[in-house]
Amino acid sequence: METTLRGVGVSHGVAIGEVRHMGTAVLEPPAKQIPAEEAEREQGRARQAVEAVAADLNARGNLAGGEAQHVLEAQAMMAQDPELIADVERRIAVGSTAERGVYDAFAAYRALLANAGEYLAGRVADLDDVRNRIVARLLGVPMPGVPDSDEPYVLIARDLAPADTALLDPALVLGFVTEEGGPTSHSAILARALGVPAVVALPGAGEIAEGTVVAVDGSTGEIFVEPSEEKRAEMESASAARKAALSAVTGPGATSDGHKVPLLVNIGGPGDVPAALEAGAEGVGLFRTEFLFLDDSKQAPSEDKQVEAYRAVLEAFPEGRVVVRVLDAGADKPLDFLTPADEPNPALGVRGLRSLLDHPDVLRTQLTALSRAAEGLPVYLEVMAPMVADRTDARAFADACREAGLQAKFGAMVEIPSAALRARSILQEVEFLSLGTNDLAQYAFAADRQVGAVSRLQDPWQPALLDLVALSAEAARAEGKSCGVCGEAASDPLLACVLTGLGVTSLSMGAASLPYVRATLAKHTLAQCERAASAARAADSADEARIAAQAVLSGE
Repeated sequence: METTLRGVGVSHGVAIGEVRHMGTAVLEPPAKQIPAEEAEREQGRARQAVEAVAADLNARGNLAGGEAQHVLEAQAMMAQDPELIADVERRIAVGSTAERGVYDAFAAYRALLANAGEYLAGRVADLDDVRNRIVARLLGVPMPGVPDSDEPYVLIARDLAPADTALLDPALVLGFVTEEGGPTSHSAILARALGVPAVVALPGAGEIAEGTVVAVDGSTGEIFVEPSEEKRAEMESASAARKAALSAVTGPGATSDGHKVPLLVNIGGPGDVPAALEAGAEGVGLFRTEFLFLDDSKQAPSEDKQVEAYRAVLEAFPEGRVVVRVLDAGADKPLDFLTPADEPNPALGVRGLRSLLDHPDVLRTQLTALSRAAEGLPVYLEVMAPMVADRTDARAFADACREAGLQAKFGAMVEIPSAALRARSILQEVEFLSLGTNDLAQYAFAADRQVGAVSRLQDPWQPALLDLVALSAEAARAEGKSCGVCGEAASDPLLACVLTGLGVTSLSMGAASLPYVRATLAKHTLAQCERAASAARAADSADEARIAAQAVLSGE
């Protein structure tokens, strides 16, 4: 009998197939004591396992490329964390085996993060995956993971670690569903990069029996268990129609009455450029530069290394717009040379621009590298600061850009509610705004973006979040300046229309989402988008806002 479940749709498309469950690891090693004379040998085994796992994660990253590579490289750094390794060796010195020392050291760190309620608690799934990989290697057992299958299937898991998600084969994995996660979790971001339909934050997903046929709608978040023939035909027909519509619409982003809405892409480095060009991106709306700095948490990359990476991206978009975000370190992206190690709540501490202003040499080197990279290129370079709170922050960033001789537009990201509320003041110092809706929602609703239990509050359709977007767009319009969106909200085609109606001047998203947004915008006039935006803001919940906007845009 057909039943319907609803999670959070995070990657467009439809998948229909039999369920296969991700293998779960039961890798708690026995607690036994070793003689003191064996401690040194066990410590060596632990170090070798750590290095092997880190090398494997880096190798997986090199194979995957793009956003996945940056995520996996960060995981490899987690495996090699000096404090964790030191704790492992201390435990072995007092009698633990290598595998038990690893297990207990990681458990202690995990509990510290979870119980403290820190932003880093959102990385617990990544930490568990690293621990399991090291322990499995020490025990000499295979690491449970993506199931073996000769036939395509829908993958169901409690959560998916980046190392698993990055190497999913879209020819076999039709789509995936997870019990945990949220719209901005690593699994969601990588699913969009792969173009695999995905639904997250679906409690009870693990109870769907192996082999059950399900239909997954990655746009709506709906899961149909044992769908009827009529439902399957309906979804397949809608999917085919959607693909035909996507291929029929090309060129720059615009509404049906010609209102231009530049469609840009979010990238993490040169490896993401080919997919962006193939999708017809008009430029880059968010160039995350952290990938360069995560290679070595002990020191910043040289100016020459930065120039090389930046120029590779800038050269790919002649006459296009490339918006670069300077280093956003802190919280879930700690760097030993930049961010404090003992903050009680890193998400509310010294992160983003605050870290850079505390280390002006790091900021100056990055700005100088960007200036050099753009020399002689016909590209429209724009540089923005993350986590700007007020006009003082904006002025400090603009001054740093000028001191570095940067010939580019200077901008500010709106990720903190204070920046939206005082956007017009901030625009006295900078030339554009870019809304990071992921963090803006996190801070507006006090809802960690990696925690599935609060995913309702991470929904970018929340009317309060739309109000903050509207405030920022209105301020930019009043100052005659631009205001784009580079958060995950821009990847929702329906919401893209609403954002356009709110006055947003450009939209930036993962390359896989761009055709969907382009085709949807082309169906509607600016006036329709404005009416849909008003209807969404008048609602009292995210679901009501979505329904109200859909009703306006469908002419109901």
